[in-house]
Amino acid sequence: MDILVFLLNLLIVISTFINDEVEGLNCFKCYSCTGKENTTCYIKEGYCMSIIVKEKEKDKDGVMIGHKEKIRIERRCLERSNYLLVDRPMLCHVGDQMKHVQNVRCCKDQDLCNSILPELGVEPSKKKDVHEESSFSTPTLVLIIVLPTIFLGTLILAGIMLYHYCHKCGHPYALPLDQNSDTNLLVGSQPSSLKDLYDWSHSGSGSGLPLLVQRTIARQIRLCEIIGKGRYGEVWRGNWRGENVAVKIFSSREERSWFREAEIYQTVMLRHEHILGFIAADNKDNGTWTQLWLITDYHENGSLFDYLNRQTVTPAGMITLAHSASCGMAHLHMEILGAQGKPAIAHRDLKSKNILVRSNGTCCIADLGLAVRHDSKLDSVDIAPNNRVGTKRYMAPECLDETINMEHFESFKRADVYSFGLVLWEIARRCSVGGIHEDYQQPYYDLVPTDPSLEDMRKVVCGDKQRPAIPNRWQNIESLRVMARLMKECWYSNAAARLTALRIRKTLACLVEQGDIKI
Repeated sequence: MDILVFLLNLLIVISTFINDEVEGLNCFKCYSCTGKENTTCYIKEGYCMSIIVKEKEKDKDGVMIGHKEKIRIERRCLERSNYLLVDRPMLCHVGDQMKHVQNVRCCKDQDLCNSILPELGVEPSKKKDVHEESSFSTPTLVLIIVLPTIFLGTLILAGIMLYHYCHKCGHPYALPLDQNSDTNLLVGSQPSSLKDLYDWSHSGSGSGLPLLVQRTIARQIRLCEIIGKGRYGEVWRGNWRGENVAVKIFSSREERSWFREAEIYQTVMLRHEHILGFIAADNKDNGTWTQLWLITDYHENGSLFDYLNRQTVTPAGMITLAHSASCGMAHLHMEILGAQGKPAIAHRDLKSKNILVRSNGTCCIADLGLAVRHDSKLDSVDIAPNNRVGTKRYMAPECLDETINMEHFESFKRADVYSFGLVLWEIARRCSVGGIHEDYQQPYYDLVPTDPSLEDMRKVVCGDKQRPAIPNRWQNIESLRVMARLMKECWYSNAAARLTALRIRKTLACLVEQGDIKI
């Protein structure tokens, strides 16, 4: 047999020398080789293949015989035309996970090169232990495992110590920022109700809660229902720990108004029972849109505008509403001197829609987005850099004809007093005495359109010098007569002749005392 193989190889070599133009490859060919095969095949382009397969042994009926295995060897020619992909003999490649069952060797370096068999791999379960194959020494493994463990343990220990230290000191910045948490984040001596919030903020500078506390509160609020809309956005009733709060949501284009109002609400010593109670401000950004939240006390009676539309008031109720609103305006206008003092503030958009009615029948002033502060040391006015202007219907004559001195802070306070006079007129119209009262109307309802322009208001207020009509019946009732006199003294065209907020508050306080009215 060896002589035959030798002669066959010799013939192939001789034939190659005889015809130089003939190119190709001779390979062994057998499909169940025994190691003594002598059949060959010839290919012009391709590979010689040798295949080794471990398979289960079967009986003559094709049934496997227990766990017996046998090795099958195969050799062949692989023509280029049989490639699965052009120029890529995929049949020559076997995945590593299959090499313990079958393996393939392809070659074309010489004739009959597929006499050499590939080797079968080791089964995955029979591979050497990872620890045996690891190139890491024991000391190296100790360093890799122990050092990170020590470092992580140190960080955890430091975090626990810092947490306990912050809470022991009552430090507000120790509060977590869990956006989805409904648990009691404000624990221990820190506030857990709206009343506690106010008491706690009073114990500090009086400028409101720390920013991190505000954010924590804001992210615990659940929105319930929408209760109002405006040019800035929407107002929702929210719920924080079982208590109702109002959430004013600004659109992203009103960011300046949101920032300004939050800034004014956090002025030192501003908090007052007749100024809307500020709780928190937060901006929420999910990557596609931004919501700007301003969270305040919730008053179910709504605005003074809504309240007067729904019902009439008694003379005592009228004085209560007017006096409490004047207290809020007077507190805004007042400068409090001292290290923790408050600058004087002018509202610039006083109207019945920006005054809320509390459950006890008193008022509080809201919507400070247009407010300005006075720096008495520099005698300068801090005007917000936004494009909003006050409500045209409530603008003072000097604002309508643009003669107001923007650098003189008293000018803004006097403009507030004019607007407040119109609010007094709205309240007085709804005062019912003996079942007689007027329907609710906005100031100048009979002189300008529903949505008046600046020119409409300028003509009526500055040109014609008209003011809302005073019904004759008011002269026969003491409280209404005082209210009529007050509002007229708020409407003077000459701003310097108008009453001050303090004077208005004192006059109304006298009415409260005369009628034994408690607010």
